[in-house]
Amino acid sequence: MKKLVFTGSGVALVTPFDGLKVDYDALGELIEMHINNKTDALIICGTSGEASTMPNEEHIEVIRYAVEKAAGRIPVIAGTGSNDTPHAVYLTKEAERVGADAILSVTPYYNKANTSGIIAHFKAIAECCSLPIILYNVPSRTGMNLSIPVLKELAKVENIVAIKEASGNIGYTAKVAAEVPELSIYSGNDDMIVPIMSLGGKGVISVVANILPEQTHNICRSYLDGDTDTALKLQLEMLDVINNLFIEVNPVLVKTAMRMLGYKVGNLRLPLGEMDPQNAQKLQKSLDDYGVVKL
Repeated sequence: MKKLVFTGSGVALVTPFDGLKVDYDALGELIEMHINNKTDALIICGTSGEASTMPNEEHIEVIRYAVEKAAGRIPVIAGTGSNDTPHAVYLTKEAERVGADAILSVTPYYNKANTSGIIAHFKAIAECCSLPIILYNVPSRTGMNLSIPVLKELAKVENIVAIKEASGNIGYTAKVAAEVPELSIYSGNDDMIVPIMSLGGKGVISVVANILPEQTHNICRSYLDGDTDTALKLQLEMLDVINNLFIEVNPVLVKTAMRMLGYKVGNLRLPLGEMDPQNAQKLQKSLDDYGVVKL
């Protein structure tokens, strides 16, 4: 297995907005909160960060700000994926320039690249930088699944080191663990942290960690320390909150939950809109039942 980017809980961090602008003061407060609450890595400008709505300059500036604010205390992993290979290469080069520790790169969406294309796409990204690259497999959003033969080929590339596995298919994850052992695996689904770690996964890139940072860290830490019973107990106790964070599309619900808890995260950007009031009630109840403390 190649060098680990991190072990434990990496938060798929939301981006606070103030109208049309990024609220950098609020972003800095979130980063400090996560460092103080044992989050193991920051994933910036991913799906939860609404990166698909960001112009290049803003995207790069958010990464730069996160790197500066983290100041080496915690790894910063930058989302730089695109369905346009030159665009992904550009964002990756810029993320390296501003000091990111690693890259998260999603499979091209909408185009649904063929085998030769997907391999060439990720190799072009890997060749443009020296940073470790985490592949992001999320077929529910991209319309395609990274096949085992493709992963085997990509694992030969020195700086392609891991996969964020968000297919929800535990059988597929088991095949990745068995047949592509060179790649570290991170759960991309909060309800599957313990199952994926039982297959050798090194942690999670988490949405729920936005509101339960220390608890998500503790699930991973307990498992890594060999206390699998505690890890399972903590995972199951959190399950209702996790389920209710995904009754509508992410990050609508996690941003709503954060506002409920007093975090200054601001608005969503269109095309994301506010959640259904009945679903908001379900979300609020799950937070209350779990005992999440408001700020």
